[in-house]
Amino acid sequence: MTALAMTLLALIILVLSAAGSFKFRPLGFAGALIAILIGLAACPIYYGIFIFLIALLNLLSLAALPNLIKGVDYSLVGLMTLATMYVFTTRDFAMVLLALVLVSVPTYILVMLREGKADVELAIKYVTFMVFATVMFLIGALILLYSDGGFTYVMGYVLLVLGLSLEVGIAPLHEWVPDVFAAGDPIPISIIGSLAKVVPFVAALWILIPKVNSTMVSLTLFTAVLAAISMFTGNTGALTSKEPARVLAYSTVANMGYVLSCFVVIANPEFAYLAIVGALLLLFANAVGKIGFFNAIKGEGAYSPLMYILAFSFIGVPPLLGFWGKLYILLSIAKMQYFWLVGVLVINSAISIPYYIRLAGELSGTWRPNLVNIICIIAVIVTMVSVLFMPVDWFFRNIVAVAHTLGVVI
Repeated sequence: MTALAMTLLALIILVLSAAGSFKFRPLGFAGALIAILIGLAACPIYYGIFIFLIALLNLLSLAALPNLIKGVDYSLVGLMTLATMYVFTTRDFAMVLLALVLVSVPTYILVMLREGKADVELAIKYVTFMVFATVMFLIGALILLYSDGGFTYVMGYVLLVLGLSLEVGIAPLHEWVPDVFAAGDPIPISIIGSLAKVVPFVAALWILIPKVNSTMVSLTLFTAVLAAISMFTGNTGALTSKEPARVLAYSTVANMGYVLSCFVVIANPEFAYLAIVGALLLLFANAVGKIGFFNAIKGEGAYSPLMYILAFSFIGVPPLLGFWGKLYILLSIAKMQYFWLVGVLVINSAISIPYYIRLAGELSGTWRPNLVNIICIIAVIVTMVSVLFMPVDWFFRNIVAVAHTLGVVI
């Protein structure tokens, strides 16, 4: 079966399990898990395993949510996962944009879920920003598709990058992030802060890489400055924030700035593979870390060593997953001779140390055999994958091979 056929089969299972979950909620979990496993068989193995583990953590986390939508929440996460898996296997422009929409729309429902009743006011605020973001991204992508250069190319590139920035929370278009992260229930926010961040970046890369031309070289400075602003804004905001959820919101702004810095490299396809690998590894490290920390907030603390390991990964302590993500990003932008951006990234990683250590301390607790600690253990295992299986060149080789088949010149 083709990747598309397997994805369609998985979608049918999701729909059936969502319908059945109104009578029996665990059916939603089982259906989502089966669908994700089918999707896993149709995407690059190492990329797929990371996405599967992130999705599994999100599914387990939903057990702590009130039963407001009768198990459909599991199917929504399953849908987001399938789109995240499929986007890495297609070169079809329309399917890339569809994957972006399928990841974004379920978060409109998830964001309003909380104890007691649905938070419609928060959902309206979040959806408003996301609709603008998606529209900007789509318009920019369409302009790029039909542009051969000149002013239209610049306009398309800028609109796409600004739409991406609003979608994932890159400064200065990050204003929704602190308020939504602080006001929402930690569980759906952990999904928005983890799984929902992957597709926008992959979609942007898949759209931009085939359209590389001489004009993009001059546009990389715009992207680099935007990335630097996001790093400093996020880390400064996290340092001065006290509420754990708000600290994590600003750390997301900083992390998305780190990932955006990879976009300066796509102007030279020779080094694009380094940027893609670095961006993915950092997105995965951000995802499992956010899931662990937000579950600790929901569960009023998690086992102390687990919290500190996740914090060290965010900081970039070797050889944890976050270190490898930052290392590949640094190598890629150094290849492009953006040495000032290398310095900005290193400085901001140092700035983040105090608040991550403080946050780990605030969320630390004693060992208890509960769901929160189980989720955090899985998150730590993913974070320590480079310790258990050194080095990470297995992931590097797999992603390079996939990127090459999708049009990235190595």
